[in-house]
Amino acid sequence: MAKYSALAIGKWFVAYAETEEDADTSNMRVQKLLYYAQGHYLAKNGVPLFDEAIQAWSHGPVVPEVYHEFKKFRSNPVELDRSDSFTFSDIDEETTQFLLEVWTAYAQFSTWALRNMTHSEPPWKNTFNGGHNVPISIEEISKYFALF
Repeated sequence: MAKYSALAIGKWFVAYAETEEDADTSNMRVQKLLYYAQGHYLAKNGVPLFDEAIQAWSHGPVVPEVYHEFKKFRSNPVELDRSDSFTFSDIDEETTQFLLEVWTAYAQFSTWALRNMTHSEPPWKNTFNGGHNVPISIEEISKYFALF
């Protein structure tokens, strides 16, 4: 069982972008950051960061539970509701440091650049079949990110 839900990690990226970087983060961007976080966490720790499946959708890897939570924002920046109980202390220090590394490595790229990067990588390329709801296996993600 993973330490966190994908939604908690997604909220961390949204909150970090808003509060620390004064940056906007769309749902698509959150999806790509989740994919890269899961991949690098698997490579580093041998276990998933979150248990929810990542699926191969037309615009790249997607965690459906997080997508549906944030889809009301469409392509606009995701904002956490004031009533949302998420705080940075929900994520332990070690994981926070890891997420900062992922942010530093990938936030420099535009959302569309991230989308295009995922389209060139084997986990998505080997799984996408023209439709939605095709899970990218943890083994496929782990095998690819072990190369880094």
